[in-house]
Amino acid sequence: MKLHNTTASLKAKFTIDEGEGSYDDCKSLFEDGITNSGVYTVNPDGGTPFKVYCDMETHGGGWTVFQRRQDGSVDFYRYWTDYENGFGDLTGEFWLGLSKIHRLTKEGSNTLRVDLGDFDNNTAYANYSTFSVSDGSTEYILTVGGYSGTAGDSLGSYHNGRRFTTRDNDNDLRSGINCAQQWAGAWWYNSCHYSNLNGRYYKASPEYGKGINWRTWTGYDISLKFSEMKTRRNN
Repeated sequence: MKLHNTTASLKAKFTIDEGEGSYDDCKSLFEDGITNSGVYTVNPDGGTPFKVYCDMETHGGGWTVFQRRQDGSVDFYRYWTDYENGFGDLTGEFWLGLSKIHRLTKEGSNTLRVDLGDFDNNTAYANYSTFSVSDGSTEYILTVGGYSGTAGDSLGSYHNGRRFTTRDNDNDLRSGINCAQQWAGAWWYNSCHYSNLNGRYYKASPEYGKGINWRTWTGYDISLKFSEMKTRRNN
């Protein structure tokens, strides 16, 4: 796996409103012969179309990317409304938005892939054959399982079934503490985390557990350089 870890390299890819939202997702685009990675407009459920970044290269292509960290240019320590609606730059660092992730995953069966990289250019990935996010009425509950990969399971084993928590909306299981405030992020915290991919971006000397962490690969003392979360329909 090659890390797309610079904004310039991503902006060199296609940016196009292919079909004006006539495609459900990036897999639909890929199956129609559109194989350049870049920004496209999709409409998974007949609602309002929205733009996404499509990864057409990794592991068979057709991935709809919903999170990327690569350089610390975007502040991820944000509020509920930000995480619900999305923020950042689709060709750089961004969070697509919980409401859009729900729309992408509410029907059928979906796979989640998490690509990770450290500052020594080591890479790892986690693949989950089951993935969906519920709607806002239930605080976007995460359903994830069926792990395979090289990074170890720091998501399904501890965060499956959890509601999303931000600094201003505490839905975790930790009594008396908001895990998002405690660990400077926003996540499907349990009590609190094995992974924290929306934590602070540290280029050196990270605080324990407050960085971009994936416990089963690099523990809590190392904050990662790169993370990318993406989903693809299984059928």
